[in-house]
Amino acid sequence: MKLVIIESPNKRESLKKYLGEGYEVMSTKGHIRDLPTKSFAVDIKNNFEPTYEIMADKNSIVNELKRAAKKADEVLIASDPDREGEAIAWHIAYILGIAQEQKCRITFNEISKTAVQTALTKPRCIDQNLVDAQQARRILDRLVGYKVSPIICKKIKSNLSAGRVQSVCLKLVVDREREIINFKPEEYWNVSVDLNKFEDNQIFKAAAVLYKGKKVKFKNKEEVEQATVGIENAEYKITKIKKSKTSSHAPAPFTTSTMQQEAQNKAGMSTAATTKVAQILYEGVELPGEGKTALITYIRTDSTRVSADAMQMAKEYINSEYGKDFLPTKPNVYSSKKDAQDAHEAIRPISLARRPDDLKSALKPEVYKLYKLIYERFLASQMSPAQYDNVTVDINANDITFRVTGKTMTFAGWTSAYKQVEEKQEDNEVADKLPPMQEGEVLHFNSIKKEQKFTKPPSRYTEASLIKAMDEYGIGRPATYAPTISVLANRNYTERDKKYLYPTEVGMTVTDFLQKYFEKVFNLDFTADMEAKLDDIAEKEEDWHKVISKFWHFLEPLLTTANGGEKMKAEPQKTDIKCEKCGHIMVIREGRYGKFLGCSNFPACKNIKAMEETIYKGTCPKCGKRMTERKSKAGKIYYSCEDYTNCKFMSWDEPIGKLCPKCNEHIITKKVRGKEIIKCSNKDCDYIEE
Repeated sequence: MKLVIIESPNKRESLKKYLGEGYEVMSTKGHIRDLPTKSFAVDIKNNFEPTYEIMADKNSIVNELKRAAKKADEVLIASDPDREGEAIAWHIAYILGIAQEQKCRITFNEISKTAVQTALTKPRCIDQNLVDAQQARRILDRLVGYKVSPIICKKIKSNLSAGRVQSVCLKLVVDREREIINFKPEEYWNVSVDLNKFEDNQIFKAAAVLYKGKKVKFKNKEEVEQATVGIENAEYKITKIKKSKTSSHAPAPFTTSTMQQEAQNKAGMSTAATTKVAQILYEGVELPGEGKTALITYIRTDSTRVSADAMQMAKEYINSEYGKDFLPTKPNVYSSKKDAQDAHEAIRPISLARRPDDLKSALKPEVYKLYKLIYERFLASQMSPAQYDNVTVDINANDITFRVTGKTMTFAGWTSAYKQVEEKQEDNEVADKLPPMQEGEVLHFNSIKKEQKFTKPPSRYTEASLIKAMDEYGIGRPATYAPTISVLANRNYTERDKKYLYPTEVGMTVTDFLQKYFEKVFNLDFTADMEAKLDDIAEKEEDWHKVISKFWHFLEPLLTTANGGEKMKAEPQKTDIKCEKCGHIMVIREGRYGKFLGCSNFPACKNIKAMEETIYKGTCPKCGKRMTERKSKAGKIYYSCEDYTNCKFMSWDEPIGKLCPKCNEHIITKKVRGKEIIKCSNKDCDYIEE
């Protein structure tokens, strides 16, 4: 009997199908040996050697593994094919007394018959470089977590934590929030006209792009009125027509990061949900007549590489289902970002024969949605570009040049398999189809539209955009994106307004403290550089002890300075609620049992009360912060800015965070005769949005 040891029990059944007779499969259920949680366990004076111990809840599993290993003719360790999986294999080998030179390690990127049986023919020794890279990461995180966290607990409040990647990720959220708070909107105006050919009733919109030969930049209503004097009676003459053909190349197959981003953007799935569902697809789902079957390749990857076999599979499927025109002249190959580990393929379906819609009845809704995304994205990635005919028409009227662009798809290419989410370009006028036109032709004027606009602050991060930023800046790794975002929420450093993340007062205070005393450690460049050093341990055999030693001697004096520094308490958040005992403003405080309302006149007034759950509704049109839903003394609902101390904006109707283009008052959503409409709050203004 040969013993195969895996991490997750959920893939035991999928794997056993392909191993054949004579194999027993056992699971460690994750890590079995690690640094203890109740002690530091890193000997700084002895070259940073770690002390590992068997985890308390894994003793029975370890005993079962030892008994099974003694009876086995051969032990093969098939933990996940990444650095963490390699480290787990190393711990298993140590516990079972397997020699370092013994070829006991097998890996496969997918749980398929071919991949598994090929892996069985190629056992290898455990890769100590990968193990050391993972050990170094673990010890680095231990140094930061166990040395910096107690300081912020002492200086700010208890139950806080700092993390090498976590704190930098929090800084991104905090910096973005402050950028939004400090943003000063600037007014600008868009001008467009509705036109048509005299003999054709097809109306199209053209936007002003040039005024007196210079790029349009109307700053206020006065400039618009001056530029458009007599425009209604002007001659609208076509001065230039430019025709071109463009192509749109297929997006790359998914990495962990792009999968998590697209799952939120297209399917509304949180990062945690995406990670959980992807694991299910990788480990296997029950299929009628097949049993438990894995559907996708390994899910933690930063590579867009695709194997030759997968390319051939896609080529045959596309040729059969779509035709040879949908095949590129040579296979599409995508470049990974420069710091990608490239240890695995991109995330893709194991077999294109298992179509999502054929499996829909056997899959839970979220499992089906994610599988469909992965399947269609991979299929599209191997298809020909989409082709478009473009025409750009310039139309002169007095001193203004108006422009309209027509874009017509002539060949669907990869878009026939996958619809990309495109950001709306609200200031550009693009028509799906334009009537035939010629230079020198005069067009008929219908109407003019003058729209007041204001520049907008950058959007708050969503989970998807935060992961994108982490990926682009090179902080963290595919396996850490979801856990990092979860930690920020669990520590009450961030909260969510619909899909957007914003920092709490505690989160901002922690960031301020860390930037004051540890700015050299908790920044994007340093964190990305440390990831590169971990890569060097894995790939260039750098000594992990030297990497850790250099980091420690950099961190140690900062710890001393921070320990002697001043305390930095999070300021309680003010509300618009008055204390019924003394008339002072109530503030939101935090105790051991959570948030509560306390009088700002404490300790003179010790009035406290339970805090009702805050409901956030849209964005304040005055300052850009969140609006809160409140109740008046009469029980009527109204809306006020969360920063009531500095911004007194309030509304009896729910504002949507925009100003009216006609009168500059705020726009509201309101029910009229049972139908919800979006309209101007000014009773004398007739502006309504469809």
